[in-house]
Amino acid sequence: MSLKIAGRLPSGKLLERIKRSPNYKDGAFQNLSLTPMKPEGISYWKMIREFYKKHPNKTPSKKIPSIKTDLNKINSSGPVLIWFGHSSYFIRIGNKNFLIDPVFSGNASPLSFMIKAFPGTNEYDVEDMPPIDYLILTHDHYDHLDFKTIRKLRNKVNHIYCSLGISSHLKYWDIEKSKIIEMDWWKTEELSNDMRLITTPARHFSGRGLKRGQTLWSSFILKTSTHNLFLGGDSGYDNHFKKIGIEYGPFDLAILEAGQYNTMWPYIHMMPEETVQAAIDLKAKKLLPVHWGKFSLAMHEWDEPIKRVLAKANELDVKILTPKIGEPVFLDNDFQNTDWWEM
Repeated sequence: MSLKIAGRLPSGKLLERIKRSPNYKDGAFQNLSLTPMKPEGISYWKMIREFYKKHPNKTPSKKIPSIKTDLNKINSSGPVLIWFGHSSYFIRIGNKNFLIDPVFSGNASPLSFMIKAFPGTNEYDVEDMPPIDYLILTHDHYDHLDFKTIRKLRNKVNHIYCSLGISSHLKYWDIEKSKIIEMDWWKTEELSNDMRLITTPARHFSGRGLKRGQTLWSSFILKTSTHNLFLGGDSGYDNHFKKIGIEYGPFDLAILEAGQYNTMWPYIHMMPEETVQAAIDLKAKKLLPVHWGKFSLAMHEWDEPIKRVLAKANELDVKILTPKIGEPVFLDNDFQNTDWWEM
């Protein structure tokens, strides 16, 4: 294992900037609401013991189906989205290419033999990507910030927009400082005359080692003259979704986490039913549930997230998108969902 994979904590001028953030207190970034890592009465030992117990259907019994799309030949005047499993996806909008939280190494851990991708889910790699105008990084956990992928992307990416503090990892990994723009919550960057990126809060945490909260975790809004997209990152449920919906909604699409949840960590990841409610709070016309379908980071059945999301969405009349990995979603058109997980 390369020692570089863990990254490097902020220091120097970057750390001084971080300390001036209104979201930094007592030596770490803080959530808007008090967010314990676990409920009272639950020990970390119990969490670890439960995680490593045998749980049925944590991984699929067959190879997951996918579609191999040539990303260099996408031809559409409207926005197109392609999901790569878990929380990695590509968006082409306004003739610009966006790549969000790409993890193409085949695992979501500093150790290559741990948290491996399900068979059939790691069909895309950096070589399949077209030139990327904007790489967006929501936070520094291994299932969102992948050392091997980032290193291979170095010469394909023009600009990197990330949560405050993540540049410390990137520069340690030999990414050019001039490409990196890091953002605190509620900040706006003008990407072009008709395209803006806005950083908004999430309820989560960060850290690639024992020390947590040294870099920020965020959601992002991608707003153009014709479309408004919410790129959720990881987040537990809270009232920030409603605030974002009031200030920046409605959204044509909300991309929200729906997996890797448990009652032992209820504040840092949403239950699937909360994911649907968050989409309603955001005033989203469509919801794409992510953070499932590629890695097992919790004890639930691998396909439980999408089944629970769909059940709640049907009850509350929320429109859901369920593409296969690699299947193009043309956001201005009707999308034909399939129950591809029923294998």
